[in-house]
Amino acid sequence: MKGFSRKDQAFSMCGLSCALCPMKLGGYCPGCGGGEGNQSCTLARCSLERGGLEYCFQCGQYPCEKYENFDQYDSFLTHQGRARHVERARQLGVAQYRQELKEKASLLQTLLTEFYTGRKKTFYCVAVDLLELEDIRAVADQFLSVRDQKERERKAVAFLEELAVQRGTTLKLRKKPKKAKQN
Repeated sequence: MKGFSRKDQAFSMCGLSCALCPMKLGGYCPGCGGGEGNQSCTLARCSLERGGLEYCFQCGQYPCEKYENFDQYDSFLTHQGRARHVERARQLGVAQYRQELKEKASLLQTLLTEFYTGRKKTFYCVAVDLLELEDIRAVADQFLSVRDQKERERKAVAFLEELAVQRGTTLKLRKKPKKAKQN
């Protein structure tokens, strides 16, 4: 959106973890307020109208009608943990939460370097976003010594899926159902 920019490209104004997004990691998205390629966004427009709030939760009207059904489906980035991320940023403070997110992004890079054989990028992004920091650390601690990368990936994926079941979540993007074609 023209005239809209933000300093924090890792944690979006709505609470999504852009630092863990496959589109951002691939260089396909600059993040909200990140310059060229920045998409039009009703939240960005709202921020500009309210003096340039850095995060929606800083607004006295948050959460507003713009958040109705916002988390029901995912885009290329999961929305499942968005409200929890916002609450965590509020509790810890944005600076400390940003540090936590930075560590998660570093662990994601480790997963993509050491545990990735070409088919699980989105899976790892969702897992790192939704699971706790200590859960993600445990993957590297337990399986980095496995010599074969395919075996390392298989074990890491099974471990993360089991953790997700224990935590009551699934590590898949929730896509909006396609509308049936009308004749």
